Amino acid sequence: MISLRYHVISIAAVFLALAVGVVLGSTTLSRTLLSGLSAENGDLGSQVSTLEQQRNALNARLGDAESYATATGPSVVRGALDERTVAIVTTADASPVDRDALKGLVAASGATVTAELRLTEAFTDQARADELREVVTRLLPTGVQLPTVSDPGTLAGGLLGPLLLISKTDNQPQVSDAESAAALTGLTEGGFVEAQPDLRPAQLAIVLTGGEATGDAAGDRAATVARFAAQVDRSGAGAVLAGTTEGSADGAGPVGVVRADTAATSILSTVDNVDTPAGRVVAVLALGEQLADKAGRYGIAGNAQAAAPGAPTE
Repeated sequence: MISLRYHVISIAAVFLALAVGVVLGSTTLSRTLLSGLSAENGDLGSQVSTLEQQRNALNARLGDAESYATATGPSVVRGALDERTVAIVTTADASPVDRDALKGLVAASGATVTAELRLTEAFTDQARADELREVVTRLLPTGVQLPTVSDPGTLAGGLLGPLLLISKTDNQPQVSDAESAAALTGLTEGGFVEAQPDLRPAQLAIVLTGGEATGDAAGDRAATVARFAAQVDRSGAGAVLAGTTEGSADGAGPVGVVRADTAATSILSTVDNVDTPAGRVVAVLALGEQLADKAGRYGIAGNAQAAAPGAPTE
């Protein structure tokens, strides 16, 4: 006869068997899983090592290319701007290293830098846009007409363009020395610009900007610089807006803003990699192209048309 004790022992044996089976099964599964993860980790480690080697090789090649561009740059631009004059305008985020390297190449091209002007952070501060408009209107020299627009970048370009560039038609200053000094003093006292004391207007201009393309009101700041550069271009024989790879991604930064505006990009040349030796060479060559009433979008960004003037277009 089957007793209650037998039933209890039988049920306990069944549960014990299930527990042993679960333990054995999970142990086998864990070992299989761990083995698979270990193999996958090894594969990923191998891929990371390969990618690091490829990155190091590409960095080495890039370093060689930049060294070559640095060494040959002065020879490439020699004579491109012979006996020309150039004004250099920098934004608050422009690199002094890029500025000094550009000045060296401008000199190597045969040109002379006669004017240097720095736009301060206040120049693109949207909270001070109304103040900038008022200052520009109040300081307008005799005979200079401002564009019939309201954005501060274009208006400031309408004032500073004739101060920085000589007339395209007769190669003469567009503003008297006294009026030019008064306007620059007013803008300086307002905190919008910093100008060298012996500024003399030039034939061509480079507007050098940096990599700031994000943050609060970045789009408005970029638009102010872009419209300023376009208006400066209209004031004389030509101008180039040069930005960095970081700040010139498609649609970003002043270069991106100009390239999205067909009216601006038809007259103003842009370079998106001025933070590289090759990009600086291209900026100088693009200035020479401006003398022939040509404009282009140069560099390595997706919205560039070619690497340099004369290179195959995309």
